[in-house]
Amino acid sequence: MTTLTGSGLWRFLILQLFLVHLLALLSGATAKQQPHIVFILADDYGWNDVGFHGSQIKTPNLNKLAFEGVRLENYYVQPICTPSRSQLMTGRYQIHTGLQHQIIWPCQPHCVPLDEKLLPELLKEAGYATHMVGKWHLGMYKKECLPTRRGFDTYFGYLLGSEDYFSHERCIFIAPLNKTACALDLRNGEEAAADFKDIYSAHVFTAKSIDLIASHDPGKPLFLYLAFQSVHAPLQVPDKYMEPYSFIQDEKRRHFAGMVSVMDEAVGNVTEALKKHGLWDNTVLIFSTDNGGQTLEGGNNWPLRGRKVTLWEGGVRGVGFVTSPLLKNKQVINRELIHISDWLPTLVNIAGGSTNGTKPLDGFDVWKTISEGEPSPRKELLHNIDAIYDDPSPCPGTSNKRLPSEATVNSWSSIFNTSIHAGIRYKNWKLLTGYPGCGHWFPQPNSTDAEEYWSPDSPKKQIWLFDIESDPAEREDLSSKHPTIVEHLLQRLAYYQNTSVPIFYPDDDPQCDPSATGVWGPWA
Repeated sequence: MTTLTGSGLWRFLILQLFLVHLLALLSGATAKQQPHIVFILADDYGWNDVGFHGSQIKTPNLNKLAFEGVRLENYYVQPICTPSRSQLMTGRYQIHTGLQHQIIWPCQPHCVPLDEKLLPELLKEAGYATHMVGKWHLGMYKKECLPTRRGFDTYFGYLLGSEDYFSHERCIFIAPLNKTACALDLRNGEEAAADFKDIYSAHVFTAKSIDLIASHDPGKPLFLYLAFQSVHAPLQVPDKYMEPYSFIQDEKRRHFAGMVSVMDEAVGNVTEALKKHGLWDNTVLIFSTDNGGQTLEGGNNWPLRGRKVTLWEGGVRGVGFVTSPLLKNKQVINRELIHISDWLPTLVNIAGGSTNGTKPLDGFDVWKTISEGEPSPRKELLHNIDAIYDDPSPCPGTSNKRLPSEATVNSWSSIFNTSIHAGIRYKNWKLLTGYPGCGHWFPQPNSTDAEEYWSPDSPKKQIWLFDIESDPAEREDLSSKHPTIVEHLLQRLAYYQNTSVPIFYPDDDPQCDPSATGVWGPWA
């Protein structure tokens, strides 16, 4: 055995110290590679409802965060709640999860398929503490569907799609029972939370989020998913938030503006908490809407066409931005194509995690696109294919669906059934088929910008092609001028249709009735 003495011993000790220091550096580098992730999702927040798009509604906190970070100006979501949230959580198109049609209603025995691996599960595997506050709306008919069974360490919020902002109750007509049931929909974990009556939901959710931030160990990576009820109907808000908007004559728009102001204040308070408790410098904050604004409930998407539930830009082009000290490019506008399904692979990547174990993803890792300005890996985007689509808010005086008798056979029918409600984007081109939903342009209430308010299209029209880059308001249909592009995009729709799973949209289950417990929740 060799004994170290003199200079040899010193060299050995120096080498040991160097290795210890190197391991510490590597450990620190690993920690820095796992940023805190805060994802804030607004509900029914339209293109023309945020200050940085020129809205009359004041959003100083959202404006500041967006201008400090990266504004996503070619960013897409789905036109309605459940599909957007499912694609955020799975990274997969709704045609691949059976959620092509509408939403998950309270009494449907349905949830995001349990064999889908969700974003919080992947982040938890990467060492994250995972917390959710706010709206779930991904199904709750049995306990296995609940947020705390799908990857979240903690949950505080409501399970259904909407409710009263103050009482936190939801009233629903249960068709098989021919009765309306009203019950509480607010939970702390898996237990009913009955102590928050008369406290406005945005205030409750903000306080809960700040408590989570304050008690979090900065040395452990945090994933906080804050899904506000704001600004979904019903139009409710404390009076003081409407006072700055006395100039808005339209009552719905005035209430809506106050609701936006509460949400803007809430985002500012959450951001300040991240800074106060030492998390901000290592945080990536994402803000997104879940779909376009509902013009029937005070929202607005001007100058974009359409509204919530439609495939027009007003239904699917989303308000979104990313802000973080970790961004390489800051104070920029990003016009690369990005979709809500891209968040799962993107966030798992920056978390140092793995998407192994998921089903084939439709989303792309777009972190370098956002942070460094590289071209988006996404060139194509499927908006949806729904063969039984109906519009719950059709244009005034029109049907909520395209009847088969109204469809006409055309030269494209051999490629794809163009009477089907569908939409696809390829680079700057967007193709719509069937009945996309109400196609009016809805000016901001009290505005004089009412030109071309009504859709000029025939009820029998089935195909539209737009150059979205030069015509984001979808005013000039180019389908007759570019038949080759139409043919290519129809072939792509046919491809996606062949990869889709059947729509799952079950009838209401009368066992959902919450009368016995007074709380909406799992029943199966």
